[in-house]
Amino acid sequence: MKKIYILTMLVLVLFASCEKVVDINLPSAPPKLVIDAAFEVFFNSSPVTANTDVKLSLSTDFFNDSIPKVTNATVFVTDLTNNTIINFADNNLDGNYQPTTTFIPEDDINYELTVIYENETYKSTTTKTKSAPITDIKQGDKTLFTGTETEIEVRFTDNADVENFYLFDFTDTNFLAIEDRFFNGTDYRFSYFFNEDEIELPTNLTIKMSGITKEYFTYFRVLIDQSGQDGGGPFETIPSTLLGNIINTTNDDNFPLGYFHISESDTFTVDLVNKN
Repeated sequence: MKKIYILTMLVLVLFASCEKVVDINLPSAPPKLVIDAAFEVFFNSSPVTANTDVKLSLSTDFFNDSIPKVTNATVFVTDLTNNTIINFADNNLDGNYQPTTTFIPEDDINYELTVIYENETYKSTTTKTKSAPITDIKQGDKTLFTGTETEIEVRFTDNADVENFYLFDFTDTNFLAIEDRFFNGTDYRFSYFFNEDEIELPTNLTIKMSGITKEYFTYFRVLIDQSGQDGGGPFETIPSTLLGNIINTTNDDNFPLGYFHISESDTFTVDLVNKN
């Protein structure tokens, strides 16, 4: 009986110790400038249109829900073939800089992005990456594990002449980056599944397909892994120091976060049938 009593007291002490609250002081890093300059040229629309917004913000601590917007920067893009400058302005003071004149990035042109913020200059250069048009998108009837998933069947023809990488935006918070390693030059089809228990789908779902570089493919895969698929999009937060292709030409130590990229993009809208 004595041994049982001692064992019981020991178990009680262990459970009591598990209830102790431990405060962990996470390190706080100085904020970094975050530059989201992922341009999209919708080549399959008539007339051709483009999304060429540059979004500027500051990185924050991990548990900070508020993302500071940068509204006092100078932003412009230079066409390096003729040194033509396209100026950008943040008219709404929301950190979203838009070109002051119509700007549709062209093929085979080197474009240089320049951002000047707090007396430091950030630069990056890129060209437009080609894509393939979407052939067809429709709702399927297959499911995966729970039986409540909605299947979206995607079809497009890959270009056999080059190594291709693609980024699919199924909604603002659901992305898929793929490469053509196993389907180069083919009429490719695949299925994407939405879990209806986790997301409420609209009646009309617009899906976007963009051509991206191998470097941006690698960058975006890591970005998705870090930020997840349910936080308002991968560019809403930067959980850790993920370096892109933008450099600080004034101060190497104060490097920015983010990426400058120009994609050919295509969209397709599919009418969804409620399975319930």
